[in-house]
Amino acid sequence: MTEINNRDRAVFEAGIKLGALYHQFVGTPINTEMLDGLSRIIEESIGVQPFVRSISVTIDNEMVKKKQNPGFGYCELEGRMLHVSLQVLYKNVIVHAEMSYDGEKDYPLMIIKKIEEM
Repeated sequence: MTEINNRDRAVFEAGIKLGALYHQFVGTPINTEMLDGLSRIIEESIGVQPFVRSISVTIDNEMVKKKQNPGFGYCELEGRMLHVSLQVLYKNVIVHAEMSYDGEKDYPLMIIKKIEEM
């Protein structure tokens, strides 16, 4: 059996943070006027979790405008609208992870961008 190392744990933590963010906030009622505030709330919510070194969240204003119901003035947050950059620090390992919309695949992908061992 292979032992779990710090690198494995750091990557796991990054994946858990992105998955939690996605499933916690997708479906939230939104409009274009609240995007900056919601981005900050998501950052603060995920940022208080263990091992989060930094997080940046942006919501695609143009996608929201296109989806927003003109009669009611809102739509629901979709994964494709989110761009998230996350750094997790576990012991001596920093994982840089992202979630962003891949237009070619028509899917919001979560990926590991870089792993640093200090």
